[in-house]
Amino acid sequence: MRDIAEKQKPIYRDCAETIIPLRDALDVFNGKWKIPILFSMMSGNERYTDIQNSMPCISPKVLVKELKDLEEHKLIKRVIIDDYPIKILYKLEPYAQTVIPIIETLKTWGQNHRNKLFGRQEEKNPAR
Repeated sequence: MRDIAEKQKPIYRDCAETIIPLRDALDVFNGKWKIPILFSMMSGNERYTDIQNSMPCISPKVLVKELKDLEEHKLIKRVIIDDYPIKILYKLEPYAQTVIPIIETLKTWGQNHRNKLFGRQEEKNPAR
């Protein structure tokens, strides 16, 4: 019995070594707003109101929380410009560029998955 348990430990360790980084990555993209916020910022929006206006369905409370989360993950930084009135900008960190290929891969996979589930939407009266 002890031999079986000892043989399973390396497999569990390999699994944990794979799962932990995946969970860390998924924590960054958790929720439905982080990727749209990053896209908004990649489009040039830096001010809170510009980011919010680019996503009209997001509540102010949720936007603040998501911006703080992205800041904690070192993808964006909050810049305070000491002027009158004080300006607060959100800037993408260079590290955020590493997210682009991941998002593109997820987008491609999502399109393929949608096609697999629902098939291609064909016209009801195709031209002959």
